Amino acid sequence: MKSMTGYGYACGSTGDFQIEVELKGYNNRYLEINTSMHSALASYEQMVAETIRKRVMRGKVDVSIRLKIFNNESTVHVDMSLLDGYLRAFEEIREARGLQLSPGTSDLLAVDGLFTTTTERDPKDYEPMLEDCLGRALDGFCSSREREGEATRLDLVRLGRSLQSSLDSIRAHVDSYESYFRDMLLERYRELGISNRYDEAQMLQEIGLLLVKYSINEEQNRLATHLNEYFRLLECGQPVGKRLDFLCQEMNREVNTTASKSQNVDITLCTVQMKDDLENIREQIRNIE
Repeated sequence: MKSMTGYGYACGSTGDFQIEVELKGYNNRYLEINTSMHSALASYEQMVAETIRKRVMRGKVDVSIRLKIFNNESTVHVDMSLLDGYLRAFEEIREARGLQLSPGTSDLLAVDGLFTTTTERDPKDYEPMLEDCLGRALDGFCSSREREGEATRLDLVRLGRSLQSSLDSIRAHVDSYESYFRDMLLERYRELGISNRYDEAQMLQEIGLLLVKYSINEEQNRLATHLNEYFRLLECGQPVGKRLDFLCQEMNREVNTTASKSQNVDITLCTVQMKDDLENIREQIRNIE
């Protein structure tokens, strides 16, 4: 089991440049990859995303790739035709208005597109270092997610056992439903002053009707099935966040039905505990892949 939150970092350098890769993971319903990188590495954005998708199934991943160039083999080019046109414009102003104008250095630097810088370095020179740093950062990122995921899994197991304990208690009380309804009817007969004149057959019929009306056997059987699947998913080692969320919805539905049918205070208290456990489970699984 993996958490969706995690962190990974790696750095590599040569005498000419340094590359840093940083990964940060957050909760998200689907896989979302946001990449920020140096313009010289822009051609590798798709490669970076595909590499991450091979190892991450769900969550928001922010990728920051920084490039520091120590030996900048670049050349500055001047657009001479643009410069000539710019100077002619100043000359026309002087002739037309009689103004003594001449462009200064700041004026030339402000001309858009007059100076362009090109680098002699091929972007492929960065590829081996980028792949190495990305791989190491991704290893650290996945390891941190696994550590957090294991801690979450253990807590989910604990909460699942609490659910199982509540279910076992409910089943124990269900076994005494018949005697519970008999006692309830006898108490009613005593209140009516007919405790010595009731018909045993009629009482059994009434008990049977109450048992049918308030039976929660089906709900408990479905809860037991859902819990078995819950524990299986926790141990399967696959991304199970969405499936666990759906399973919690189903278990919550059975618990609510049990609570609405309950005629026993102890069973009602058990359903309250189960609702609390399910809410805690749903909070936890929002953070797993």
